[in-house]
Amino acid sequence: MMWGREIIMAGLGLIALGLSACTDIAAPAEPILKPVSRPDKPRATAKPPAVARPTSEASAALRSYLNQVQSAQLGQGLLRRDGGGGDTPFTSTMLARNFEKIAFFNEYDGNFSGPGGPSPLRRWATPVRMDLIFGDGVPPSQRKSDTEHVRSYAERLGRVSGHSVSMSKKANFIVVIAGEDDRTAALAAAAARLPGVSAASLAPLDNLTRDTYCVVAAYASGSGANTYTTALAVIRAENPSLLRLSCIHEELAQGMGLANDSPTARPSIFNDDDEFSLLTRHDELLLKMLYDPRLRAGMTAEQARPIVQKIAAELIDGGPV
Repeated sequence: MMWGREIIMAGLGLIALGLSACTDIAAPAEPILKPVSRPDKPRATAKPPAVARPTSEASAALRSYLNQVQSAQLGQGLLRRDGGGGDTPFTSTMLARNFEKIAFFNEYDGNFSGPGGPSPLRRWATPVRMDLIFGDGVPPSQRKSDTEHVRSYAERLGRVSGHSVSMSKKANFIVVIAGEDDRTAALAAAAARLPGVSAASLAPLDNLTRDTYCVVAAYASGSGANTYTTALAVIRAENPSLLRLSCIHEELAQGMGLANDSPTARPSIFNDDDEFSLLTRHDELLLKMLYDPRLRAGMTAEQARPIVQKIAAELIDGGPV
């Protein structure tokens, strides 16, 4: 969903996905708290309260634009949060077709310079450990809410996929939430924590076009470079709350291995029409299929198709899973 972008690079291999924006509203300000001086007691050395750095005109303009985008989409009935319902039925055949389109194709090439193509199945073999890095301009209140959203969503991804996903300072999947003024520094900090990833290699994630709201890069290694070992999601801090949460849902799920978007996937966040903003039941089934032990990293769509159809039938039509 949302003007998707994806990349895969081998050795360390990569995925990336995104959205868009620009205008001019001042960034939300956090109060600066001043300690009260008590002359009758020795003054204690206190750690200064965390406050957001003032934002530039470019960042403020982008924030204003993105607020307008969110309002316009909501006004058109987009960014649904209901997960679908009676108006979005899907069959096991549709689920299997959508899985093949989303799990076995790349949306973009490794440089974001052109369309991608067929891809073998890629996923994680080791536990996924997530952590966040915020740009200096992100207010404490936003950091708190975004951290809570990532934490609860990581738990959900682990639960529905059956693969271990948790929060950890020893992260192999870093989520950067930063703005125009501080994204470069935040990416450098992320590169320093991810073995084999250099700050220079992250240039495509730093030089975001106006129509890219968020992006994820997943690095693969191992036989045929089909097993993810590292991932990095970048989300514009200027996104308003729902667009930012939507980015968290899409980029983190894509970083699990659902790399592509499909115009036929519904109800789904893996569709550029922006109808749904949050992970749906349909998407949970895609994640469950991705980590089914009957599938193997490196499988082609043709090799996996009979197994995918069987799993989809079990999930939708009943029977053992």
